[in-house]
Amino acid sequence: MELLNIEVRPMTITDMPSVMEIENLCFKHPWGEQDILYELNENPVSHVWVIELSQNGQKAICGFCDYWETFDSATICQIAVHPKIQRHQLGNAMMDEIINDCYIKKIKNITLEVRASNEKAINFYKRHGFCTEIVKKSYYSDGEDALYMIKKMEEEYGNDTSN
Repeated sequence: MELLNIEVRPMTITDMPSVMEIENLCFKHPWGEQDILYELNENPVSHVWVIELSQNGQKAICGFCDYWETFDSATICQIAVHPKIQRHQLGNAMMDEIINDCYIKKIKNITLEVRASNEKAINFYKRHGFCTEIVKKSYYSDGEDALYMIKKMEEEYGNDTSN
């Protein structure tokens, strides 16, 4: 029996059908293909990654993330795992990769916005050290509020004075 292999890697154009499927299944107002293509090919501050599972020679994209890196700050735009395989630590693996990448680059803060009604996502972010800074009233096009959350990376750096 071959072991299950998990890889977080940069997205390629050939991953687009799987990413769009996950996008449409996971988000109330999904981005269009042109939005994802812009992030992938044109946005100079964007990092778009996928999480790929491999077993018995078969590979499948099961999640993705998009985050922006600007100077000493990062913003998570999207993070999603296919609904059929959520709650199997894949979102944690993706978030750990983002946090590790930010740590290496000496990012000071990671921020994001999340729908105030999305308790599952809010709890996920809290488990990864994010705290709510403010509520952005009527942030989304449908009038829903957003929680602006932040992870202060100083906690990750600890007493490392080289940062």
